[in-house]
Amino acid sequence: MPGEQKRLEDRVAVITGGSAGIGAATVRMFVDEGAKVVIGDMNADVGQQLIDEITDQGAGDRVRFQSTDVSEEAQVIELMDVAQTDFGGIDIVFNNAGIGGAIGSVLELEVDHWDHTFAVMARGVFLGIKHGGRAMRDSGNGGSIINTASIAALSGKGGPLAYSATKAAVANITLNAAVELAHLNIRVNAVCPGIIFTDLMHRGHDEAAEQVINQIQPMPMRGQPEHIASMVRFLASDESAFVTGTTQVVDGGYLAQGTLGVHPLPGVSNRPTYNGMDYGTTGKKTEINFLQPKDAT
Repeated sequence: MPGEQKRLEDRVAVITGGSAGIGAATVRMFVDEGAKVVIGDMNADVGQQLIDEITDQGAGDRVRFQSTDVSEEAQVIELMDVAQTDFGGIDIVFNNAGIGGAIGSVLELEVDHWDHTFAVMARGVFLGIKHGGRAMRDSGNGGSIINTASIAALSGKGGPLAYSATKAAVANITLNAAVELAHLNIRVNAVCPGIIFTDLMHRGHDEAAEQVINQIQPMPMRGQPEHIASMVRFLASDESAFVTGTTQVVDGGYLAQGTLGVHPLPGVSNRPTYNGMDYGTTGKKTEINFLQPKDAT
């Protein structure tokens, strides 16, 4: 309705992994709700496309893009500085950046791939909480921090081993940070997406992925980035003022149904015959090495 107060009017949000998928849907939703948004992402080309899209809609003065590797502390500090310099502070941080990460058998995973997976998806969340939280503390106004975990944090075979381990770490970081920062009126929550139809998920094979999902997801619909963005908007707004330390599952009943050992994401197998690294939508090519079977004896 005309004149209706927007939920995030004049709030300042930092969104990592904001160029595509869940991140981009959240950027669009936040801007529509009146927020000023700084996007942090490694994929500058896709990020600029999103900035151009929002600018064409007349809201370009309320978005910024900063090339950011969330595993590098100096770059996370620079990202937070952009929000404070250009928009005057930070009210919301959505730690959403991620990659597919190390894939393959635990017996064959490369240590460097394992470490890089944790650097992006666990250290990146820690750094976002640390430096976003400092800005919120110094302002005296508190704020809301939302971390992207996953249903893979809450089950076996919900994702590749390394990916799942990082998401379990994110869920636990969320719990502990929420308790530590509560006295500063800084709320910390996590959202656990189910199977969401993004480029990172289906890799151009969305119909095939949907056929698998229909076997194991009770709700007969595709999980869309906007479904997660809506939960993030709730956790960022005053509507969730008494909510902290939670992991909000948004999965169409996937966990309730049980994974049944079937999963559409790449890198999930009971007995992988490959190893490698999935760099997600960063623009860097996924590396997969197919292995010769080893004699079990």
